[in-house]
Amino acid sequence: MYGVVTRNEEETEWSEFDRAFYEVKDVTGRAVEPIAGAVNMVSCFGDNAVESEEDLLAFDDEGTPATRNQPYFDWTYVCPTHDRYREGLLDIIEEAAAVNEDVRLDDVGFPRDEYCHCDRCEQRFADSEFEDWSAWRSNVITEFVAEARERVPGKMYLTLYPDPYPGHLEARSGVAVDDIAEYVDEFVVPIYDMAYSTTYWLEILAKGWQDRLSTPFSIELYAVDVDVDDLSKAVEVAEEYAETVLFGYDASNARATIRRMNADARDGQSFGPE
Repeated sequence: MYGVVTRNEEETEWSEFDRAFYEVKDVTGRAVEPIAGAVNMVSCFGDNAVESEEDLLAFDDEGTPATRNQPYFDWTYVCPTHDRYREGLLDIIEEAAAVNEDVRLDDVGFPRDEYCHCDRCEQRFADSEFEDWSAWRSNVITEFVAEARERVPGKMYLTLYPDPYPGHLEARSGVAVDDIAEYVDEFVVPIYDMAYSTTYWLEILAKGWQDRLSTPFSIELYAVDVDVDDLSKAVEVAEEYAETVLFGYDASNARATIRRMNADARDGQSFGPE
């Protein structure tokens, strides 16, 4: 099966795609109305629009905010313990599920290992039953996923950072995969490259996720300006391991790739006496 991830509503209806994800809130802070013909997708704690609102931001123990002008960050991160922002996210998720029962959660978790040490997080950890800070962080994220699950009557998808090594996601973002799996129907793992000129590393990661997860998962490939032949090779690797192969943010190139693969499959057929 093939799917697309897009911000353009008309592309969700293209016949080449078995499944479509439509961004209703992305990391720029842009928000649009959910649609009935696709799985609506919500960027949860990634939001460039809030970088001037200090109370919303995640901070490390040296007081550095997780904003896109800092090293290692492509966008700005909201602290997952900010109650008003969390409630707003849950409202968006509930509104999306009212239009289409299936919803995908994106950018769930803390920004990196050293976050968050804002005053609110420090106080809540001190007041909690947890003695281990990492366990407390994971509980924060698991509780959010559980609350989102209550608002999604259909399938709930959740994006995972593409590191299958046990313990890494917990340490990096507070996402305890085994704990949240009971709330998630399917994980999505974006494994992005600008060219896919080699694919051995893609297979390594895909195999790692196959071994790690008992929950179904899809692999999302980057499709923008990637050569069709190279993207086709990446698809051939990914579909050996994943439930569905998704194409990110260039539906036209994705459609050309699927058509090429279908044409190659037909060319390879032979017909003769049985």
